[in-house]
Amino acid sequence: QVQLVESGGGLVQAGDSLRLSCAASGRTFSRYVMGWFRQAPGKEREFVAAVSRSHLRTNYGDSVKGRFTISRDNAKNTVYLQMNSLKPEDTAVYYCAAKEEYSVIYYADDYNNWGQGTQVTVTS
Repeated sequence: QVQLVESGGGLVQAGDSLRLSCAASGRTFSRYVMGWFRQAPGKEREFVAAVSRSHLRTNYGDSVKGRFTISRDNAKNTVYLQMNSLKPEDTAVYYCAAKEEYSVIYYADDYNNWGQGTQVTVTS
């Protein structure tokens, strides 16, 4: 198991940028596929982005493609989500997720480690 702690959320205006960070505990971070999900009030948890263990593969949800970038630094046990050109519809609690796996994972139910979430609010 790995413990995850997100940070970097906040209140911004439309068009602004934010970078979320997710710090993971343990010495086996490089064995985990990492993902970002978000959940807005009254909505289901939505896939945002995922990155493979070695950073060779990334994948994004349709609503964030071209605006968000996921990256990881295995030396720092940290995964990042750079969010540019933010829109009010990006407002949600953003969660970091991890699973010891080879392939990129898109479905929330397939992850077995979750952070507590960080709030991102985008005003128009």
